[in-house]
Amino acid sequence: MSKAPWVDEAKCTGCGLCVTNIPAVFRLADNGKAECYNPTGATEQKIKEAAVDVCPAQCILWAATADE
Repeated sequence: MSKAPWVDEAKCTGCGLCVTNIPAVFRLADNGKAECYNPTGATEQKIKEAAVDVCPAQCILWAATADE
């Protein structure tokens, strides 16, 4: 099993830090909240360091995915 990031939109403040740090993975949706549109756009380590660990709202979480 590997992991994929996802954003808990109820907690997201729309600060855009994840979008700024990793635009290949995150973007702001029409509602102003972050969304993970490309979970494979960066390594798990980069996503952890540049988004998960620095998110002020702590709304970026990991979901288990089945390996193919």
